[in-house]
Amino acid sequence: MATPIEFANQLREKFGELLSAPVEFRGEATLTVSDPSRIVEVCQFAKSSLGFDMLLDLSSIDNYGEDPRWTVVYELYGTGHHVHLRLKTSVGEELSEVPTVCGVWRTADWHEREVYDMMGIRFAGHPDLRRILMWDGYPYFPLRKDFPLAGKPTELPEVAFTRSAPLEGGPFVTVAGGKDAIAREPRVRNPEE
Repeated sequence: MATPIEFANQLREKFGELLSAPVEFRGEATLTVSDPSRIVEVCQFAKSSLGFDMLLDLSSIDNYGEDPRWTVVYELYGTGHHVHLRLKTSVGEELSEVPTVCGVWRTADWHEREVYDMMGIRFAGHPDLRRILMWDGYPYFPLRKDFPLAGKPTELPEVAFTRSAPLEGGPFVTVAGGKDAIAREPRVRNPEE
């Protein structure tokens, strides 16, 4: 039975310098794809030739203050060999677009929509790239590090509110600092606190 590092090395043999040297941590292997425009090619090979037939998750990291700003993370799994493999690729603010992997794994559909909705990273070629958690027309991306914890005031024309929506200040807000974990815990806050 092959290990995650052995699978990572097979990918590296196929794609060479496009992939970083594999990093192993606690029995998991991670490879970074240097050119985000080639992520589909790498994922297709991982699925068809190495048996990574399941995309467990697709997420993103906001590296606010760094360039490139975002990292897109693909968690792969092979149901035949029971091995996990992680692929990463980075994208900057000027592009903020990665090709969709919906053609490789159908499960990428909602994962990519969530990353788009929360971070604003677009997936070129996605069959239905629209918000999945926030409402259509919402102007912000709430999981970006520059989005304030307390939210932002938002006018919602032609929706249930005629005044600012109750986004600012909660309803659940984490207090930065605080004397202990209980004081920092998200909960409904009174304006006086």
